Order: sequence, then structure tokens, then C-alpha cells
Amino acid sequence: MVKTMRVARLASAAFLGIATIGCTATATPIDAPLSAPMVQPADARAHWLAPDLIAAPTSQGHSIQLVAGNDIVPLQRAGTVGDTFDEFPHLADMPLWRIEDASRERVAEWLKGPVMIEHFGLVGDIPTGLQIGPVLDALYANDEPLGARLIDNEWHIALWAPTARSVRLVTSMDGDMRSSSGHAMAFDAATGIWSARLDDSYTDLFYGFDVEVYVPALGEVVTNRVTDPYAVNFSPDSVAGQLVDLANPRLMPTGWGAFRRDLPEHPEDRVIYELHVRDFSASDPEVPDMLRGGYGAFAGDNAGTRHLARLAEAGLSDVHLLPTNDCASIPEKKEDQREPGDLTDLPANSEAQQAHIGEIADRDSFNWCYDPLHYFAPEGSYATNPDGPARIREFRNMVMSLDRLGLGTVLDVVFNHAPASGQADKSVLDKIVPGYYHRLDETGAVTNSTCCSNLATERHMMERILIDAMIVWARDYKVSGFRFDLMGHHERESILKVRDRLAELTLEEHGVDGKDLLIYGEGWNFGEVANDARFVQATQANMAGTGIGTFNDRMRDAVRGGAYNSKAEQAVRTQGFASGLYAAPNRMTSADPAARAEALRLADHVRAGLAGSIAGFAFANADGVIRSLDDMDYNGAPLGYVRDPQEAINYAAAHDNPTLFDSNAWKLPLETSKEERVRWQNMGNSLVILAQGIPFIHAGQELLRTKSLDHNSYNSGDWFNRIDFSGREHWWGRGLAHRADNEVDWPIARQMLADERLAMGPEQIARAAAHMEELLAIRNQEPLFRMRTGTGVKELLRFDNTGPDQVPGLIVMRLGSEGDEQVIVVFNATRERITLPMADARRFALHPVQAASDDPMLGTVAIDAESIEVPAVTTAIFLRAD
Repeated sequence: MVKTMRVARLASAAFLGIATIGCTATATPIDAPLSAPMVQPADARAHWLAPDLIAAPTSQGHSIQLVAGNDIVPLQRAGTVGDTFDEFPHLADMPLWRIEDASRERVAEWLKGPVMIEHFGLVGDIPTGLQIGPVLDALYANDEPLGARLIDNEWHIALWAPTARSVRLVTSMDGDMRSSSGHAMAFDAATGIWSARLDDSYTDLFYGFDVEVYVPALGEVVTNRVTDPYAVNFSPDSVAGQLVDLANPRLMPTGWGAFRRDLPEHPEDRVIYELHVRDFSASDPEVPDMLRGGYGAFAGDNAGTRHLARLAEAGLSDVHLLPTNDCASIPEKKEDQREPGDLTDLPANSEAQQAHIGEIADRDSFNWCYDPLHYFAPEGSYATNPDGPARIREFRNMVMSLDRLGLGTVLDVVFNHAPASGQADKSVLDKIVPGYYHRLDETGAVTNSTCCSNLATERHMMERILIDAMIVWARDYKVSGFRFDLMGHHERESILKVRDRLAELTLEEHGVDGKDLLIYGEGWNFGEVANDARFVQATQANMAGTGIGTFNDRMRDAVRGGAYNSKAEQAVRTQGFASGLYAAPNRMTSADPAARAEALRLADHVRAGLAGSIAGFAFANADGVIRSLDDMDYNGAPLGYVRDPQEAINYAAAHDNPTLFDSNAWKLPLETSKEERVRWQNMGNSLVILAQGIPFIHAGQELLRTKSLDHNSYNSGDWFNRIDFSGREHWWGRGLAHRADNEVDWPIARQMLADERLAMGPEQIARAAAHMEELLAIRNQEPLFRMRTGTGVKELLRFDNTGPDQVPGLIVMRLGSEGDEQVIVVFNATRERITLPMADARRFALHPVQAASDDPMLGTVAIDAESIEVPAVTTAIFLRAD
């Protein structure tokens, strides 16, 4: 805090032209200015951190100068970055230089043109460009309204573009902007915002901006036609924004004005179902053609809505939709989309299916949409008509329709990257303020550790887009929560700001409980920001204690076996607790002592997950030592990492990587019967649903969903991603998946896909679905599966059958306390019927939901005075009956 305040004082003094004091470094004089003409630097290794302070690498004793347009400005040495700034840890040791005459007006003018650093006295050294994000924040960061707002019958339109030389507002009746009119915009030098006003006769017209700006990568001034990053609706394919007011009743479905979303007060009461909008109905013949694969399908009576209603009745609380904001990868007009045609007659293991899909993959109607183009508008390809506000009405109606089923709508949000940067066709932000919105590496290149052009949400105005967009989705679409893609690439502080801003929304005023909105994300730690290199990240460890959830990879890997993205045969066949480890060896494993030891180790990891991965929870490990989860290792990190159960998002499958069924197809012995495959799948589902924390279910996981072994189906079309919510079709053997992510195991997959033993029938699908509904009902009925605090878990949960002499593949979990409600759960992940000696067995009875189950194996559960018998590959739940 002290250093940050000091920077603020230095910057303010520079703006006023007052001499600054307090720096200990002495300046190195420039002997003479360089006379060479300005050239375009090949990279940008210097960093403009404040109006009067620049970080630039150079050797001690050498001097540098700033070249800005026609100005050559000597710089004076001012120590290192770490002497003055806390907020740039990755630059801490870099030399810091001061501009003596750094008035606001002068710096602002320099930033509208080429700027570079030249070294004086270094033989053969070349100029370097400047990374200007921090100084733009220092000069122009603000919270003034942006976008297009209708106020008192007048459109107020604002664009943040501080480095632009001019900006012109353009409007058109035509959504593709072939003919347009120009409108002057005024520049506010204090905020960097260009603004204009139009009367309300422009409502429903389309608009964009012509931004005249210097582009360092080109070394010239260009005029970019750009869309408004804050636009809430677009013409087809996002060519132009549309001037619409979200508060206008004509954009609201019937009943929207009175619709209120009263959310569960306790996050632990929620169960999440991850679903893609297209997957929900694209293949459902009960859905009218014009609604298939879109928002409108959620409002009808069809196989999907009936299935969701059953799950909601049992205890499902929320549908998590893969990204639904405007994305770059799907042609929005149906006439522009291409589909592969009927592929049903092709062999189950043919290469032809993917070949047909590959030809049209970037022109069909399917993509996961993790390539956000605009953050404030719904994706148009899911609407009946992408031209106009239908997408707004239909999205809102989808939220209401899910609510009528008893379900909230969680949105998957992707603020860590954009589909493109620079002057590329799908670049938006970088064309408006070049060099600001994207995170740059040490050379000034855009980082892409997230697979696309990374965004720098540590920059104030990029963080604003994140926060402002989420307010719109919560307030104007009344969603029930948010899931952050690659949340670890954001600052912890940004996510906390989102939480606090959302908490200001009220049921009475805004129609949604802001304080009860669910927030969770991928807390992975990797890339250029790893280990808090640039800021304190929103990673698993750093989010503990915040109430914000992170995906529990410890539980996932122990249940499935192997690593999440294993592809080579040895890796994909690595078994876990719920895929036959030690109990059902496959052709690459065995039941030897090493496998037994691994089974005991992973059983401890499963126990940790069942206890919500709560830091400080302790039990007797496989070696007989009582250890806290803090002292148990998971790939170099503690096995226990959360403080409160709501922070653990427990899962065994998600849209990424093989489905749970496909994972088990690799791992279980090929001769495993269809019925037993169902039981292993049900075992994995049991562990996820009955663990402390928040269960997360991949759509179709309860229906034995298969993608025919496709590891990465983001662009594999409806064909490989198909789900039949009626439960009649399994869709195993849709053909060989694309080579890019599946090539290593293609030869084996070719054999497996032709194996009819892996094709499930309606009977097997129905048993898996019934098991999921039973589990949800039990969780919903028994508060002990939904404990509210870490302290409660530590006090009320314990395990039998632990230590070195335990029965491998068997977990016995006790919940509750003497004299109060008690539950015993037996997870028998072995192929043997097991008798458990239990002195108090006579006090327990099989849970009523399971007693009424059509599972024939549950009918063989036996209880006598001193033991409980549980059949093979079965989860049995017992309630204290006395």
C-alpha cells in the first residue's frame, strides 16, 4: 500500500509540472541525442508504468532516451521497478527511468503516435517499443458509463479510445453497414472517452465506429471500422451493434417484468448440470425445426425438458450453459451454415464421419463458443432470427422456462482470451486501443497460454468489461450464477470485485438475489501468470476462504484414474477408484501389490474428496498415520485446499476430455458386461453426488453419454456431441474422432468402436438415469450430504476401513453424531460381495429411496445384528432407524 500511494503522488506531481522527490537513484546523463532517423522497433521490451516512469532493460552505466514522434526526451535513472511499484512483480528487477517533463498533456499526445526507447552507448543495440497498458490506466482509468444508453429519449453513446486521433460514430439502417452515416464524437481528455448523442429515432438502427489510431505493429496510422464492445445486440455475424434498450418491454417475453429469481441461500444445496445449448435439442425430433439447437427449445414440451424436469424434481438446481454470449466461430444465419448430411449408414469405426464433418467444421452450426467476440450480447446462432432482438427475447424466455422447471441458469463466461488480436478479422478490442487489452510477454507479443489471444483483466478497463458484462447478465437476464473459464488467469481481486458488485443486486429492485449468485471457475495455475508471477491469481489455493468455488481435480483424477488429458494408451487405460483399479484389471494393469498400493492411495484421495477437500480434515491414511489433507500430496500441492464446502466443485466429467462413459470404455476390461459398465458409471456418479461440496454433472453423464472416444469435441459437430434425452439411443460408434486430439490412440479406438459390447441399450441407460435421480433425491433429503461449514465436516464426517489393512476398493463413510441423525454410506468398488462387521448395524436400515429402487442388486443388501452385506460395485446408503 505504501508503494502504491507513493506512485500516485509521483504521478500527480508530474501532471502539475512539480519537481518530484523521494527517489534514491541518481540519474545517468545523456551525453548526446541520437541522430539516426526513427525506425519501427522489432519488439516492445520497455514498459510505460506511470506518466513519468518507464521501465526499460539496460546495463548499469548506460543511458536511454524516449523517442516520441519528433520529440527526443532523455530519461533519468530512478532505481528499479520494485523500489516503487508492488503491482508489477514480474518487472521488479528492471531498471526504472524518469521523464522529467511529463505533463499529462504531453504524455497524452505522445501516446497517440509512435513511441520507443533508444539506448545510448550500447554498441549494436536496437530500439525497443513500449508496452503502454499501465500508463493508460494511470491516465485514463475510470468508471464512466460506456456503450449505448437510452436516457430521456436520447441515445448516449460512449467509446473508450484514449489513443485514437479521431473517432466517428457511424449508423445504418442496414445491418451489414454497406451504407452508413457519420456523426462527430467529442473527446474527453480526462477519461479518454469519445461520446455522441442521437435522438431516439435512431432506435433499432445499427452502429459502429471509425477509429483513427496509430498501430505499432504496422508502424502507421489506420482507420479501423469497429463494433462497440459494450453493444447488447448485433446484426448477423456481429457486423454492427444495434441500438436497443434492454428495458424496453418489446424485448421482454410475457411475464418477464414480474419474473423474480429467488436463489438458494446456501450454495451447498445446489447441483449443477453442464449443458451446451445445441446439445440440448439439436437431435430431438420432438422439437420444431426452427427451434432445434436454440434457446427456444427450452420452452417446449420435449424429451429434453421432460428429462430436466425429472432431474429438478429429484434435486438438480441449476443448468450451466456453455458460453452463450456472442462468439466468433459460428455463422449466425442458417442459410450460411453447412451440415454434413446423413452419416448413419457409415461403419461405427469409419474415418468418413469425421472427414465429412472436418470439411464443414468451421461453417456448421456447432462450436463450444469459447471464443468470445462480444461480452454483452447473446449468441445469435441460437436464436430463431439473428437479425434483430429475437436473441434477447428468446434468451430471457429460456431463463424463465428453466425456472419453471425448477432450475436456475448458470452462464459460462470467458474473459481470459479473445479469438484474435491486432488487426485480425475477429479482433475487436485491439483495433480500438492497440496494445492495451491483451496481456503481453517480455517482447511485447500477445501471450496465448489459454490457446487464444490472452486478455489482461489486470488492466482497469478490461476488468471493467468483465464486471460490467456480468452485471448485465445478472440484472437484465436474471441468471443464477457464473462459471469462469480459466479463472486462474484473472486476478483474485477481480473475482472478488465481481462478487461484491453482484451482491448489490436485490430481488426487489433487480429481480435477482445478487448475494446468492453462484460463482465458481477453473482455478488452474499455469502460463505466464503462474505462481502469482504478475498478480495474485484466482487459483484454487488463493480462492480458499472466499466462498468462490473451484473445480476439484483431486476428486476427478482419483475417481477416473490417470491425468485429465491422458491420450497415449498406457495413460488412457490407467484406472481409478471407479474404473476398476485393482478390482477389475484391464490388459495393461494387474492386481499385484503395486496396484493394491495405488488403490489404497487413490482411495485416500477419494476420501478427501468426499470430505469436500477441506483443509485440516484428517483421517488414517493408507500407511496407518493420521494425516491432515494439508499434509497429503496431490502433484506437489496439498490434497486439502478449500475452507468451506461450497468452494469444492466436485466432478468426474465435463465438456473437456472423454465423457465418463468413454473414459471407462478405455479403462475397464473389454469383456466387462453392459450391466457392470453401468454399475461402474453409477459408482463414479455416487462419489460426486454424495461428496461434501457442490456436485457438477456433465450433461448426459446420467445417460451413459458417449462421444465415441473423442477427447476434444469442441468443433466435432452435432454428430459426435449428440445426446438422446429420451434414453432410446446411446450413439456409441459414431465414427473415428478427428486426428488432431486423438491420433495417438486411433488404432485402438478403431477396434473399440466396432465392439458391440460397448453399445448400451435403453435398459442400461434407464438404470443409469434412475440411479442419478435416486442419488439426487437422497442428497436433497439428507442435510448431512450438504454441510454448510468446514468445521461441520471435520466434526460430523469420518471413515471406517482405513489404514494399511483396509479392504481395497471399499470406502465406508459415516455422517452425523451419536444421539442425532446418522448416515452410513458404503462404496463397494470391488467385484465381490462384502460383509462389513458393524456392531451397531441393527440400528440402521437401507435408505427408503434405495429400498424402493428397481436396482436388483440393492434388493440383495442384507443387514443383521452385527454386519452389513453390500453387493459388488454398489453404493448403499443407510439411515439410522432407531
